[in-house]
Amino acid sequence: MSALENLQVFKALNSSPNARLELSAELGDGLSAALWSNHHDAQDYEAPSHHTLSCYVGGGTETFRRGQPGTKGGPDKLCILPAEHQSAWVINGEIRLAHVYFSPEQFALGCVTLLDREPRALQLRESTFLEDPQQAGRFHRLIGLNWQEPAERLLTSSLAHEMLSHTLLSQVGLREGLRLKGGLAAHQRRQLVEYVEQQLAEPLSLGQLAGLCALSEYHFARMFRSSFGLPPHQYVLARRLVRAQAMLRGGSLPLGEIALACGFSSASHFTNRFRQAMGATPGEYRQAFQPRPL
Repeated sequence: MSALENLQVFKALNSSPNARLELSAELGDGLSAALWSNHHDAQDYEAPSHHTLSCYVGGGTETFRRGQPGTKGGPDKLCILPAEHQSAWVINGEIRLAHVYFSPEQFALGCVTLLDREPRALQLRESTFLEDPQQAGRFHRLIGLNWQEPAERLLTSSLAHEMLSHTLLSQVGLREGLRLKGGLAAHQRRQLVEYVEQQLAEPLSLGQLAGLCALSEYHFARMFRSSFGLPPHQYVLARRLVRAQAMLRGGSLPLGEIALACGFSSASHFTNRFRQAMGATPGEYRQAFQPRPL
């Protein structure tokens, strides 16, 4: 069973006799996408472990949340379904909808790198039938790509990252009444972010990072995970891959040079890590973003 098939919202729709899966893809970096059609159905989502962005790309004018029959969906309406939410839906008539699923780890990474906030202090705001033409346009571009063709699948991944960034900037708010215990102080978190970015080309050890905060490696690892939402090694790897993606999109340096600039010991190690995260080699990723002949 693929990781996508383990996602609760995906599983709920996939088990319905009325819903039909048109397209699906795992996009790497904890991101997945699916395109569904459905009719005359009812769906309940019970505390999924992942976040879901949904766009009605066709129909849905008679779809509503149970208990809110007066508010109906429609083309280009968006729904934001955070992890751990609960919702029940009634689908009357025909509907076609696109989903982008993303993991709590990707949410945490975005909170730290994009918002400069501790993930525990923030929450994704649930929204039903939101109007956001810019985000809806991304969904339409997404379903216009061939998800099975490797180069276009990588463009799909890029669009999904844009959607996630847009959502973080527009739909994230402070958790109310939260008192954070443990974790790193804000100045320590910022110092670590800056240090990691400056040292991505160099070998980094847990001891080096713990030393910046004057903590033992054991306590630092626990506090880092509390504040960043993921372990130190996963955070560093994610930042190295982000830098590598930018270098692959924006230039023609040999893969060996990019590998060293991003802290990988060799081109082969870089290629293996990149493929695990993105589902494609660095060369395929670069090719996907090359200008196409007219």
